[in-house]
Amino acid sequence: MAHGTHDYDIDPRNESIVIGINDELLPRERAMVSVFDSGFMLGDGVWEGIRVHHGKPAFLDDHLRRLYEGAKGIDMDIGRTPDELAQLIQATLDANAMGPDTDGVHIRLMITRGVKSTPYQDPRFTITPPTIVVIPEYKTARPETLTQGVRLYTVSIRRGRPDVQDPKWNSHSKLNCISACIQAAKAGADEALMLDPQGFVATCNSTHFFIVRHPDGPDGAPEVWTSTGDYCIPGITRRNVLRLCGEHGITAREKNFSVTECYGATEAFVTGTFAGIAPVTEIDGRTVGTGERGPVVEQLQQHYVALLDRECR
Repeated sequence: MAHGTHDYDIDPRNESIVIGINDELLPRERAMVSVFDSGFMLGDGVWEGIRVHHGKPAFLDDHLRRLYEGAKGIDMDIGRTPDELAQLIQATLDANAMGPDTDGVHIRLMITRGVKSTPYQDPRFTITPPTIVVIPEYKTARPETLTQGVRLYTVSIRRGRPDVQDPKWNSHSKLNCISACIQAAKAGADEALMLDPQGFVATCNSTHFFIVRHPDGPDGAPEVWTSTGDYCIPGITRRNVLRLCGEHGITAREKNFSVTECYGATEAFVTGTFAGIAPVTEIDGRTVGTGERGPVVEQLQQHYVALLDRECR
């Protein structure tokens, strides 16, 4: 059965979580937004997924920097400073008693342009400040995802050019990626591998993609390749993996490469806030390497957990 990097086991504690909406803290059953909200009507907004590690939102400054850049890109004034937004996040965690001993929490931070006077796309019809929602859930990736990995399928749906809809926006408008996900699922895969307008590998529908190759032969040093980043959001886990490669003497390259070069990789993996680093064992029905998690992926997983510990101590 197909699955994905965002698979998780249902946690009954999530039935009683408190959700932050603007300046209110509401029980789950009463946490609602207007049907006239820009996000519901038009997908007009930006969002972040943030991992809580040892009770602390990991890499929060990086997430907020990306959020505010996206908001500026769509000409949306969040109306709060990053520090004020961080305080809202912390207040929501405190309301859920998610303190320093808490792990396994994932936050979805969503900000839309606000409530509109009528169903229409023009931002000038917005009549309220932005809607801010903070949803903290007890949710972690299944352990088997980090060891057994996922299967990818190269879809026909491309990552768009920035003059159509800038793929660097982490926007609420995700139909492009949703369509890619659907096509991959229909093909029996777990997630979609998406190409850029030139036909080079760009990213996956919800994660960033890497391969491991040995340019000097099977006994040579491994190199980690990922796309140029021109057609994907500026991934925070992606950047941290590149950083870890540099710190641990692994050659990493951001470059154009084809699907054919993916087929010949010895290892492949995807990265994201939710699951961290997960191996890829199959692409388009072709086994990657041995079909099992490889040594470079396992090494990077260990380094990433250590980085999280340092970040959140």
